[in-house]
Amino acid sequence: MRVLLINHFPLQGSGSGIYTMNIAQELVKEGHHVFVIDIDNQLDATDYPFQRRTILCDESQNINPDLKFNFPCFTTHPRSTNTYYDLTDEQIEKYVSLFSEITKEVVSDFKPDVIHAQHLWITPYVALKSGVPYVITVHGTDLMGFKKDERFHKYALEGARNAKKIITISRQVNNDTIELYKLPEDKLILNPNGFDDNIFKIKKVDKAELFKKFGLDIIPEKLISFVGKFTDFKGIDLLIKAARIVTDEILEIIFALAGDGELMPDMKKLKAELKLENVHFLGHQTQIDVASLYNAADVSVVPSRIEPFGLVAIEALACGTPVVATKAGGLPDFVNDKVGQLVEMDNYEALAEAIIEELKNNTKQTKGKFAAIYAKENYSWKKTLQKVIEIYEKAI
Repeated sequence: MRVLLINHFPLQGSGSGIYTMNIAQELVKEGHHVFVIDIDNQLDATDYPFQRRTILCDESQNINPDLKFNFPCFTTHPRSTNTYYDLTDEQIEKYVSLFSEITKEVVSDFKPDVIHAQHLWITPYVALKSGVPYVITVHGTDLMGFKKDERFHKYALEGARNAKKIITISRQVNNDTIELYKLPEDKLILNPNGFDDNIFKIKKVDKAELFKKFGLDIIPEKLISFVGKFTDFKGIDLLIKAARIVTDEILEIIFALAGDGELMPDMKKLKAELKLENVHFLGHQTQIDVASLYNAADVSVVPSRIEPFGLVAIEALACGTPVVATKAGGLPDFVNDKVGQLVEMDNYEALAEAIIEELKNNTKQTKGKFAAIYAKENYSWKKTLQKVIEIYEKAI
């Protein structure tokens, strides 16, 4: 099978980017031919096992970029804080036109059997114009964008209505897609995200060496991890407020926060206001280092206000680390008291209480091994991909 995947974001730094990269890599392992179209403000030198065309933006340092503005996002990205809602009508037209033009070129040369478009947004529209049968994965942030900017409705709705199948990653995303886009239920199919079990698995980690790599001369006795974008819906402020309570209760505890985004200055200010010397901002990290961080942690926290799926929670579980998460979006689909705890959204006191309980009960030892097995059996890419391939075959 020849598969073209199209995404609005780089292959690193966002959930849909990682999703696209993983599907592409797994398809190649299964013997399929894959081409990926993505967008970035710099050239990614990673040697991927598939063909690729990157739409380059102004900040890529290239003499002739494809776009003279940074790639837009629904919320934020480690490499861009530009949003779709910031774009002028002229920029939107240029963006859509360029994606269409490049997709047409790739289709002409690569001759895909099927296109897999990421997000119910612009990529399904350009897939439709190519004449190749296509399916779409809804990632959730696209639904936020649909609510926020009506200028994109004409593209999103036409792309959605003509898709062969629409994949949703959680029950809430599934229900919200039906409601927002007024689509028949049988057009949608629920297929949760998968994780890379070659990277996210239980392994021994030297905490001193790991934190030295992060530029910190510490050896945490108790460690709490967070991985995600520094944007409002991820609830990073709630975790920092909870950290003040946990720190007063648990001695020798460290909070390691991996990620970046528009709220970084505000979160550093909040840390200072709460006099938290044990909260460390690690910045954006590679998947390999994130996996090491999860393994080193006693508890991983996902304090989101909105969370379409919550891949970071699955990845932490796969590393044998219990997860404290909020009852947001897709998280209740798989986080339970056997692998961690769920708490109410926007309640930092409840978040702190759950973290303290997990630490005092040493659930890294009692829940960790089961959490890793549970994640691999239910959410590995192998399981996810088989269903995706079936969807491709039916679309063709």
